Amino acid sequence: MLDKITTEDKALKVNLTKDIYGCFAEIGAGQEVAANFFKAGGSSGTIAFTHSAYDMKVSDAMYGAAKRYVCEERLLTMLGAECDQLMKILPQKNKESRFFAFCNTVESLNYHKTNQGQGWVGLRFQATIGGPFNEIILHVKMHDISNKAQQEALGILGVNLIYGAFYQSKDHEEFVNSLVSRLPRERMEIDMLRFTGPDFEDIDNRMIALSLVRKGITDATMFDLAKNVLQPATALYKKNILLMRGRFRPVTHVHVDMIENGKVCFLQDPRVKHTNVEVIFELTLKDLTADGKISDKDFLDRAELLSSLGYTVMISNYLKHYKMVEYLSAIAKGQFMGVILGVYNLSTIFDERYYDNLPGGLLEAFGRGFGHNVKLYVYPAIDVESGALLDMYNMELPAHLKGLMDFMVQNDKITPIKQFNDKNLHIMSDDVLSKIKAGAKNWEEDVPYEAAQAIKFFELFGYSKA
Repeated sequence: MLDKITTEDKALKVNLTKDIYGCFAEIGAGQEVAANFFKAGGSSGTIAFTHSAYDMKVSDAMYGAAKRYVCEERLLTMLGAECDQLMKILPQKNKESRFFAFCNTVESLNYHKTNQGQGWVGLRFQATIGGPFNEIILHVKMHDISNKAQQEALGILGVNLIYGAFYQSKDHEEFVNSLVSRLPRERMEIDMLRFTGPDFEDIDNRMIALSLVRKGITDATMFDLAKNVLQPATALYKKNILLMRGRFRPVTHVHVDMIENGKVCFLQDPRVKHTNVEVIFELTLKDLTADGKISDKDFLDRAELLSSLGYTVMISNYLKHYKMVEYLSAIAKGQFMGVILGVYNLSTIFDERYYDNLPGGLLEAFGRGFGHNVKLYVYPAIDVESGALLDMYNMELPAHLKGLMDFMVQNDKITPIKQFNDKNLHIMSDDVLSKIKAGAKNWEEDVPYEAAQAIKFFELFGYSKA
């Protein structure tokens, strides 16, 4: 829904609210956020001070020495220092005001336009006078093609954030909509958003992550087994990524066998540094959709289950494999990457119909997604008609594409997972799900022990203790 309130209106409303009082510290893209509050009028009762430690030496003097200046750690240091300073110099003011500290550390577009504008933005604030402090942290990627336009976009975002925190934070859907008001995706992307603090204990940040992808605000976001939302480019920077895509509804012995034996194959490659591996289980938005709608309960069920097994989860809008791999390869910065998939998924990858939208068709998709430093690890299946073992060597493939498969094999782009438990190949997630919903007892035989315990304890996927 389009936000009808202008940026100036939001800034003015904050300024005219007598008990909102705080400070601004902005580094890297001017002071556009504070400027919006100054220009709106009535800011003398709202703004305690504003500054920009633009010089690294000044930044180090104020916040301590740092190896990286545009990162979450630096942002959190800034928020803590500015909030403490405000409390220290105006302790009496805290008895009549809700304090806030707004900070950002941003790398905007340089003069030669050779970088990607991106940065960290955060707000530490009190929802009530004298109450505890809460935080809202986010990471942005800026897509405007001029430094000035990126500064303006950042200024709008900052006003949206402060306004949303004080007036809309009880409804996270409304908050997210307001946060990107007047900031279309072609201008700015938010790929991580996190709420923390006593007033946000009821917010599940995984739902926030899902909301960002569902609304098209970003194409991918992720979270770890502790439910912490992660910024993909930071968490996966220069990592050897091992990706497994699927519905995981629920996780079965087959999935675990795939990832465990696939990982063994992955670690045998000399290009993989064993201490630098990140295993990712990825859910696409399409696989979270039922009857045209995304089920929040179903999403959380799968997230809980994967987390109980210790896996990092990613949600994405990338339906096609090559787009997902292309996205992760840019983050990995040249590090070797592996993709585990079943033989039926491999058959889909070789289906030319999926690439009608590309000028170069299937060949362009393979070049973009499975080029340098990417390898596919293929897990076999049981042929549903014949009952025979189906692998990458005997799968049906059009005659004119067999040369492409040979090229992939000979150039070490694809390999079979030879070690597998053939006793598990009959297990199908849909069958297990049906058993759970029907109240059958034998479904537990098809899933890992930890998964079975989680399903029963949290009553996931329609399981009922009754």
